[in-house]
Amino acid sequence: MSLDIKKTYKLFIAGAFPRSESGRSYEIKDKKGNFIANPAQASRKDLRDAVLAAKNAHSSWASATAYNRGQILYRIAEIMEGRSEQFVAEIMAMESVTSKQAQVQVRQAIDTWVWYAGWSDKISTIAGSTNPVAGPFFNFTVAEPLGVVGIVADEKSSLLGVVLGLAPVLAAGNCAVLLASQKRPLSAITLAECLATSDVPAGVVNILTGLSDELTPHLASHMEIDGLDLSGVDSKSVAALRISSVDNLKRVHSFSAEKSPERILSYMEYKTLWHPIGV
Repeated sequence: MSLDIKKTYKLFIAGAFPRSESGRSYEIKDKKGNFIANPAQASRKDLRDAVLAAKNAHSSWASATAYNRGQILYRIAEIMEGRSEQFVAEIMAMESVTSKQAQVQVRQAIDTWVWYAGWSDKISTIAGSTNPVAGPFFNFTVAEPLGVVGIVADEKSSLLGVVLGLAPVLAAGNCAVLLASQKRPLSAITLAECLATSDVPAGVVNILTGLSDELTPHLASHMEIDGLDLSGVDSKSVAALRISSVDNLKRVHSFSAEKSPERILSYMEYKTLWHPIGV
């Protein structure tokens, strides 16, 4: 008789899988009250560590070519394809859906990575421009990565919500600190395992599990986070988080569950360059 070995779900910070520094975990159950897992319960210090890792990784990720970032995003889709069965099983357990419904969500998540991979080296064509000026100058406007983006994943679809948050942020050249769904976090950590074995540099993506009410206010007020995706936050809480984010003028957005180039452009900033025309 073999033992039933339960998986230990940890945090994902700076390319490693630490337990919470507080040693805490919490229990998640299915709709029938059956035990599923004990994910790590991240603390405020874990969040600070994740932000620091993202900030340290930003320079190299932002300076990578857009084509290279697209290749890396496509590689994530390839790795997810090989672990489809695990994603399906976790979605079925957490969301109490059928195998077919879970398979559809996994396929949509994989397709989302591929879709944003294709946009990585094309978004500058939409966002950039050559501006007419009066004088012997060239004047260009180019879109650049914003920095570190905090993401509260939409939990209606536990895997697709995470991918819809991460993929456009990475395609833009930003780094991410993502708070997984409190009730449905398993897909996010399994995705972290895919990221760890892909070509995504350590620190570019950091994924925390834990209590939303505890972590989200610190995400909004952290001075080293430049943008927020609050797609997974209820409308009643968004106003308070927007106020907390004012001190460093974070860009705060919420999105519907759809792919769009606007999700990339929302976390880019525009730089205008002047260059003299040579004789």
